[in-house]
Amino acid sequence: MSSDALHHISSLAELQSLFASTTYVAVDFYADWCGPCKAIAPHYAALAKQHSAAGVLAFAKVDVDRAQDAAGAYGVTAMPTFMFFKDGRQVAVNGQPAIRGADPKSLAAAAEKLGGLAKKKMAAATS
Repeated sequence: MSSDALHHISSLAELQSLFASTTYVAVDFYADWCGPCKAIAPHYAALAKQHSAAGVLAFAKVDVDRAQDAAGAYGVTAMPTFMFFKDGRQVAVNGQPAIRGADPKSLAAAAEKLGGLAKKKMAAATS
């Protein structure tokens, strides 16, 4: 994992590999040319640093221009789009199947929820 706690994904196969090795995954589908993507990026990176747990909760970034197969597989048409996965399946977090647009409040709430689930899973594994 890179030192910034983010997994930089370049293909659908790479994303699926992360799903196979990690219970919960938050994914930021973004584009380098997207202003709102650049605005939310530091916030997403901070959430990743705060909540990531190896094998339990990962935060990934997918450049839609470089990983068109991954963006297409999940029907991403607007950037940024944040999606959440459990055991490789897309799930709703706080009632939202995805967060479209740079919405720091919703993103923080989703990261908190996933972070709590990850902590419970880790606690259960050690007891």
